[in-house]
Amino acid sequence: MCGITGFIDYKKKTSMQDLRQMTDVMHHRGPDGSGYERIEQNNYVLGLGHRRLSIIDLTESGTQPMCYKGYWICFNGEVYNYDEIKKELEALGNSFQGTSDTEVVLQAFVRWGSSCVDKFIGMFAFVIYNTSDGQVFCCRDRAGVKPFFYYIKDGLFLFSSELKSFHKHARFEKKLNLASVSAFMQYGNVPTPHSIFENTFKLKPGHFLAFNANDILDDNVLKPANQKCYWNVYDSYNKPKINLSFDEAKNETKKILKSACDYRMVADVPVGVFLSGGYDSASVTALLQNERAERLKTFTISVPDIGLDEAPFAKEIAAYLGTEHTEISCSHKEAIGLIEELPFYYDEPFADSSAIPTTLVSLAARKHVTVALSADAGDEVFAGYNRYDYIQRYGERLNKIPSFFRKSIVKAMEIVPSRAIPYFKNTYNFHNRYEKIKGVMRNPTEEQIMLSLSEQFTDVQMQKIATYKYEKLSTAYASKQLKEEFFSPLSFMMAVDYQTYLVDDILQKVDRASMTVSLEGREPYLDHRLIEWAAQLPDEFKYYKGEKKYILKEILHDYIPKDMMDRPKMGFAIPIAEWLQNDLKHLVDQYINEDLIKSQKLFDWSIVGDIKHQFLSGKKEYDVKMWYFLMFQMWYEKWMT
Repeated sequence: MCGITGFIDYKKKTSMQDLRQMTDVMHHRGPDGSGYERIEQNNYVLGLGHRRLSIIDLTESGTQPMCYKGYWICFNGEVYNYDEIKKELEALGNSFQGTSDTEVVLQAFVRWGSSCVDKFIGMFAFVIYNTSDGQVFCCRDRAGVKPFFYYIKDGLFLFSSELKSFHKHARFEKKLNLASVSAFMQYGNVPTPHSIFENTFKLKPGHFLAFNANDILDDNVLKPANQKCYWNVYDSYNKPKINLSFDEAKNETKKILKSACDYRMVADVPVGVFLSGGYDSASVTALLQNERAERLKTFTISVPDIGLDEAPFAKEIAAYLGTEHTEISCSHKEAIGLIEELPFYYDEPFADSSAIPTTLVSLAARKHVTVALSADAGDEVFAGYNRYDYIQRYGERLNKIPSFFRKSIVKAMEIVPSRAIPYFKNTYNFHNRYEKIKGVMRNPTEEQIMLSLSEQFTDVQMQKIATYKYEKLSTAYASKQLKEEFFSPLSFMMAVDYQTYLVDDILQKVDRASMTVSLEGREPYLDHRLIEWAAQLPDEFKYYKGEKKYILKEILHDYIPKDMMDRPKMGFAIPIAEWLQNDLKHLVDQYINEDLIKSQKLFDWSIVGDIKHQFLSGKKEYDVKMWYFLMFQMWYEKWMT
């Protein structure tokens, strides 16, 4: 895993020094080495920059940018089945200088063109440039594990793994995309393909961008024809369900997941596994440790004084499976101390507070390993989120409740704060859920339930908060790609999550948190073969009689006793309300105050101030909204002032 960046400048003013600065600002992504290539052509100058985190082929033969037959590549990520592709290429007459997957990717492209990506199992974002004809090929992996930003304006094309590279170029215009500001306040991230800045975009997962550097930027835009979707999760959801018995489906699922896990152990450096104690990480650990003589290195984090402590469960599982387990205990102070560093690493506004414990566990694991397997996406692939539970249990019932009665319930909830609800007020994430239930009650269609459970602020609320004209971004939340004959509420929500929450929240969080400490994170559940298979499983294999992730749990029970796993899900949450009202109160007052908000001319202080007042007066259900404001304000100070 590395950091890549570069440019095409039609004014031919971008220097080697500019390229070095764009590249080296991502030192954390690749501390093991760097490479820079600046190529002069008649109409433009092109630059490629690379920061290297050495994982496969630790020798100089893995150095980038890499050239082969006039083709240059900048590559970030891993293609796990590179050795198989390499043998296929060797059978066709290719020869190799080293043992890196980068060289295999480059030669595969030269041999097969864009169709080479169909062969890759892995996570990747790369750019290939052909010096002879000016063709440029930019590609992002199917699930979007690896980031790819690009900017285009005024005869300048920039690309990078992180936005911070663009700030190092004198002609980058950091003008806010106001619709993206609104989207951030709704989702806690800026949805793909949009960016927080105008003229700046994210390449969609499963897409590549292909153009000719000699002529494509005449009108300063990349046309839709220049982008192509080579893989789409809906292609699997829009197929008939597989007709197999549960036991047959279970065995095949186990086989695919085991293959995905094994592939992600390929490395020339130490590899470990994050073990939280839940089903997802326990299944990865169990499948890898079973029949393996060498003990796996597993890691668990606990922050006991903020209520985040799955360590006892993880320790029990590790002992049962026989792994070499490391338990990392962090203090409340250490967790708090990370917050002011977040805007640098998350250089686009980002508000998932679990970035804090994710960074802590990455920091601790990096002392022992260079690669760590994580179990993200188990929920999106096998139906693990509570919102799937809601729509399965209550979707149809809610639609049968008369509209006037539902509206009356919402009015009552507006009057009664979440802290006044007995028993539930002390349960995990209740205050935030209480707020979301209001939206579900207003309009319980599948589309609206999805939006209500995903948004912190509704469209109507954003129209009031924003001092600019509110425009709603076009996002995958509004996708109509799931065909009617294959539609089910569960398939609808899971497919939307795979293209939205997974990409823009979970994967962005894990990439930045792990790269903060130069750790490569690998995700077995994001092997495309797994979602292609799971999408065609009958819904009841994934959600059965109120049991989420049913087939995955049944697989794990073959390795770990059910009674060892049966307990409520803890999550990776932090006590936002308590922090904002106490330890972080000084930041709340520093960044969310009348003078600052009015000077920015983005938000209506009368609305923001009222939310702040109600929250500090005890309405804990406003904690996430306050966190969103704080994260935006801290980002704004770092990157806009």
